[in-house]
Amino acid sequence: MKKTAVSFSGKDSTLALHDLLNSNEYEVKLLFSTVTDGFNRTSIHGVREELLEAQAESIGLPLKKIRIPEQCSNEKYGEIMLKEINDMKEMGIDHIAFGDLFLEDVRKYREEMLKSVGIKPIFPLWGIDTMEVIQRFLSLGYQTITTCVDLTQLPESFSGREITQQFLEELPAEVDPCGENGEYHSFVFDGPIFKEPILFKLGEKKFTNDIYTGHIRFCYTDLILSKK
Repeated sequence: MKKTAVSFSGKDSTLALHDLLNSNEYEVKLLFSTVTDGFNRTSIHGVREELLEAQAESIGLPLKKIRIPEQCSNEKYGEIMLKEINDMKEMGIDHIAFGDLFLEDVRKYREEMLKSVGIKPIFPLWGIDTMEVIQRFLSLGYQTITTCVDLTQLPESFSGREITQQFLEELPAEVDPCGENGEYHSFVFDGPIFKEPILFKLGEKKFTNDIYTGHIRFCYTDLILSKK
């Protein structure tokens, strides 16, 4: 079987992981996620490290946290990722899976980076209609909540909401159902691959600026791990 690492973040990567775990072709050896130093949260999604760790523990797979600095440049990010990918190769990983759906530039970037290391990228959900992806995700029994929304594409009220049929029905027509264009990001807290749900409570909302314009653009909802 092909020894595989999975880039793990929100719902799309969770569904990709679900499919790989039910495959006879791939053996998932570990999950990896980027964590921003200083914030100690997953990059872009803004999820606390302890929640990420709780996910991996419930899924039952090792977790590799790739730490990047605040305001990380593309060049620095590439250097860090290349080193970490090389480390994975030395561990015996020969495939890396991503939950990307249709962004060609993102796929090309990943393919070029992995080609230089000799690891094969796989995209289990690539090209599937995004409404079909989210409907299948929900029909399997997964539960997820939005952690961040781009206020240029969605109102603040969509941040910190569980993704349900009602949520999908209320999305503006121009917003991708899976948020593939960055409209929103998510945290998965229960579903078939979890031994137990991740318990959490909602914290405060925080607004952050666009680094290019300086204007408020993102609304993050803090999720706080609950004691069992």
